[in-house]
Formats: sequence, structure tokens, C-alpha cells
Amino acid sequence: MRSRYEVIKRPIITEKGMDVKERLHTLVFEVNPHASKVEIREAVQAIFKVKVESIRTAIMTGKERRRGRLVGQRPDWKKAYVKLQAGEKMPEYAENVS
Repeated sequence: MRSRYEVIKRPIITEKGMDVKERLHTLVFEVNPHASKVEIREAVQAIFKVKVESIRTAIMTGKERRRGRLVGQRPDWKKAYVKLQAGEKMPEYAENVS
């Protein structure tokens, strides 16, 4: 069993992530690629003290990067969309981002 901070790596703080947060009452996180939806649900509920309604996950394919002739590949990573139950207070983890 992974600790809750090994399951959730970081919040995704982008324009799209903030839009989903405001419109759909959904948080977006980068999570451990081997984490299950149950582990993600337990980690979010323990860290933020909220109730989770549903979770959607997506495997994001790493991009190819070039430096001159050298070609490399960024690693694949997993993203989780965590929808909170109605009436739950939205945690503010990105207040000072401008």
C-alpha cells in the first residue's frame, strides 16, 4: 500500500485545470501511474478532508523531444480528474498563481 503522498504527486495548475475546477467542481492531479481509483479516492479524501463523487483517469503519453540530432522521450504519466460531491468546499491549492 502506497502512502497518500506517493499516490498524489502534484495538482495540475493550468488554465484548463482551473477552468474544470471552477465549472465542474473537479480537481486535477498528476498521480502515480500504478495507483488505482480506490487509492486516489482515499488519498484525496484524507489529504483535503472532502468527499469524492467520481474519478476519471487518463494516461498521458510522453512527448518526443529533440536537441539537435539527439532524440529523447519524456516519460508517460497519469492524470486524475476528481469530482467532489455537491456541497463540498473546494480546496484552494492555487491561490497565488497568476
